[in-house]
Amino acid sequence: MNNQEVEIINYNKQYATDFATLNKSWLHKYFVVEPIDEEMLANPEEYIIANGGYIFFAKSGDKIAGTFALIRIEEGVFELSKMAVAEEFQGQKIGNRLLEYCLVKAKEVKADKVILYSNTALQPAIHLYKKYGFKEVPLDEVEYQRANIKMEIDIK
Repeated sequence: MNNQEVEIINYNKQYATDFATLNKSWLHKYFVVEPIDEEMLANPEEYIIANGGYIFFAKSGDKIAGTFALIRIEEGVFELSKMAVAEEFQGQKIGNRLLEYCLVKAKEVKADKVILYSNTALQPAIHLYKKYGFKEVPLDEVEYQRANIKMEIDIK
């Protein structure tokens, strides 16, 4: 399948299971599912959308290929979180498409900046973030035990 067949769609309750499954699969592969992950993934509408955030999916045909969330942290600041691509779709630049969409959406909602937390062991992800202009900033208090790097990008 090529990228032209992938569309980015808004959250719909019917994809809540995909959101959880994609993220848990990724977390089990590289880390562990932490309590904060369980809470977010079990209640994405309550935890993310009801607080002014967004969830999007990359859809290829009738399959969900990837996902990410933009979590509203405070006025003008969103966290890129819960980005995952299904194993069968990896290597098809879907992460690029999701990240591009994230930045477009951040502009649309008039965000000043987007932050993210990651782990330096995930070199392909760190490279992707840098490619799109994210810069490393000091790591502050963070809920995720796995996070050892914080990055951000100014949107304006």
